[in-house]
Amino acid sequence: MADEMKAVAKMYDVLKWLLPQVSKLPRSHKFTLGDRITDLGLDVLGLLIEASYTRRKLDLLCQANIRLEQMRYLLRLCRDLDLLSLKRYGYISREINEAGSLVGGWIKQQRGNAR
Repeated sequence: MADEMKAVAKMYDVLKWLLPQVSKLPRSHKFTLGDRITDLGLDVLGLLIEASYTRRKLDLLCQANIRLEQMRYLLRLCRDLDLLSLKRYGYISREINEAGSLVGGWIKQQRGNAR
């Protein structure tokens, strides 16, 4: 249960940092890239919370993992378009990778339990 809460807490912290950053995007990107990144992050948090309260965890965790990967690419696009500084991109990339590692560990645990 502690690992589950670590994944939820990490994603919460990612969003707490990320949401103000997205709101600073130029108007031309705020409502395309910004909204999509925000939606994906909120989806991941919701899926992780739901997974911590249900028996059908594996499907939810796999969905969360895919959305994290989509976030990575959109944030990389923000960096490539110079919408995010290299320092900020480096920070959020590390944080999302850590969240992904926690989700990946949780997936492995669930696959082990299914056997």
